[in-house]
Amino acid sequence: MAFDGIFTHYMVNELNEHLLNGRINKIYQVSNYELLLIIRSKETYQLLISIDPKYARIHITAMDYETPSEPPMFCMLLRKHLEGGVIESINQIGSDRIIEIKISNLNEIGDRVYKKLMVEIMGKHSNIILVNDDTNLIIDALKRISPFLNSYRTIQPGAEYILPPTQNKIDFFNGTEEDFKHFSSDSDNLARELIDYFAGVSPLSSQELLHGAILTETGLYHAYKKFINRLEKEYQPTMIITPKRDYFYLIDLKHLEGERRVYHTLGSLLDRFYFDKENQERIKQQTQDLEKFIKNEYEKNKNKLNNLTTDLELAKETLNYRKLGDLILTYAYDITQGQSVIKVVDYETNEEVEIELDPTLTPVENANKYYAKYQKAKSAITHLTDQIESTKDEISYFELLLEQMKSATLNDAIEIRQELEMLGYLKPQVTKMRKAKKPQFEKYIIDGVEILVGKNNIQNEYITHKIAGRNDYFVHVKDMPGSHVIIRNVTELTENVLRSAAQLASYYSKARKSSSVPVDYTLVKHVKKVPGSKLGFVTYDRNKTIYIDPDEDFIHQLKMKNKV
Repeated sequence: MAFDGIFTHYMVNELNEHLLNGRINKIYQVSNYELLLIIRSKETYQLLISIDPKYARIHITAMDYETPSEPPMFCMLLRKHLEGGVIESINQIGSDRIIEIKISNLNEIGDRVYKKLMVEIMGKHSNIILVNDDTNLIIDALKRISPFLNSYRTIQPGAEYILPPTQNKIDFFNGTEEDFKHFSSDSDNLARELIDYFAGVSPLSSQELLHGAILTETGLYHAYKKFINRLEKEYQPTMIITPKRDYFYLIDLKHLEGERRVYHTLGSLLDRFYFDKENQERIKQQTQDLEKFIKNEYEKNKNKLNNLTTDLELAKETLNYRKLGDLILTYAYDITQGQSVIKVVDYETNEEVEIELDPTLTPVENANKYYAKYQKAKSAITHLTDQIESTKDEISYFELLLEQMKSATLNDAIEIRQELEMLGYLKPQVTKMRKAKKPQFEKYIIDGVEILVGKNNIQNEYITHKIAGRNDYFVHVKDMPGSHVIIRNVTELTENVLRSAAQLASYYSKARKSSSVPVDYTLVKHVKKVPGSKLGFVTYDRNKTIYIDPDEDFIHQLKMKNKV
């Protein structure tokens, strides 16, 4: 839990710096758990409030969120009460992860009224509650809680707003030397004791406070004062990447080993930490049936390939039936009426061979029976070989779709579904997913050069064969599924543009988590469609290869600064 009470304290400072006295222009509910407030202050800001059980948080965001065409009821209520309103104050309640945003607005008769948007960041109990500031009565909440579920706190329209129960902890920022006399210096659970004693402390911050501390009363208090000083003097939003998981905090966490990434604001830190995780989970919820279908087709074809390979091996074992027929005819005069087995010498290997015979048939009829089995095996091998190649193509295709789904936006997923419908894998149907009108490929400007990225086969087909000119550059990760990347209208291909395009190609591929990834590039005129293949499948020649270490942070910065 990195978004603790201490983190909340500094987040409120950041929100006040940018949003205080700002006007709320628009409110969107981008998911069941998330609100996006567009606020005009010195600049136009987006305030994200999430009560997702795993990703609960509040911060200014620079990311793009897809908004539903029909706003949910709670969103409509917030628009009625808050749009056009001015943010009068943003305060943290005590040291808890509870933020009060006070907003003034004019009612229907022109009187100024005050509302409070209470943001409670408490894991699965997180909530967003709109309260009348004059009466302290709840207008509504994103999650209503009946008195049958919680007798202490009813969250329903018309109920009195009551803060979550306090645990009578000491405010972390008001700790005294006397407070640290409560702790046992030889305790194995000192971090836990700090959490239980001080409000706003999490396992992460308590471990950082104790890192390198001398475990005496004086030593603990000194460590506390040093930690408080670091919060002020060494404020530096940081993400720490470790082999097991990633962490974030408002200062560097020296008790953790790993790669450090530093950000200018808490908002940009949380954008980087949460957006991809949460966005993919949100999209996964909306496209889980599609992903399940693709996975099933992938697994079905893998099983089919195993069965076909087994059948092919068995068929190859019967190719010697022709020789057995030949041997029967060669030794026909040695076969007597009613004989069921004959032992002969193979004229090629000089080894003795035992051949089963049908005692009711003549030697010629027995030979023809083996010839017929040979012809059947030969036909089966041809058919099985074709089936194996076709099944391998299907496996490659669905493997590519699975890879594309990992980084798909909702529009990307819609296009993937359209592709499957067009190819006959899925029946066209009316879904809640909005129809994508045209391929929604990504576009970047690097050093004045336009770079296009296809994130599914429809987009790949479109940018490579419809948009790209013959002398544009085609970039693709070598010998594995991945996006088509097009460098457009460039007279001289610079290293920075090429490596940026190669970063995009490697990031949107199966090699995203690899290192030293080979990426090919060539002119579009050397790229050809594979005859009879599915959308986006190409061959190319006259290519050169560079090697890239995919950098997720670089891609994120590219999206933030250069996406157009």
